[in-house]
Amino acid sequence: MDTAKLVLAAAVLIGGIAGYYFFENESILLRVAGLLVALIIGAVIAFQSMQGQMLWHFIQGSRVEVRKVIWPTRQETLQTTLTVLVFTLILGIFFWVLDLVLLWGTRLLTGQGG
Repeated sequence: MDTAKLVLAAAVLIGGIAGYYFFENESILLRVAGLLVALIIGAVIAFQSMQGQMLWHFIQGSRVEVRKVIWPTRQETLQTTLTVLVFTLILGIFFWVLDLVLLWGTRLLTGQGG
């Protein structure tokens, strides 16, 4: 029975997409509204299946976990961003100088470019 619900939900969604393109001469507002209605109806049907109910419980659990997150303050975010930018600049310069030294050494060993 769950498979039939999922197939029906997919059929409703595909029907909404087909209707969006079939009625191309109609107002874009009506076409988008029809597509959204098909999406909502398909989602309601899909959430009636066992997989849909498991997905819904997962979404609810995720929301609970997101509420537990301690978000950084503005100052912490700016300090972290500045630190990342400074270290990126330092490492970029380091690798540029390393590349120049290795290029010089390679040219010296092979006798090219001189």
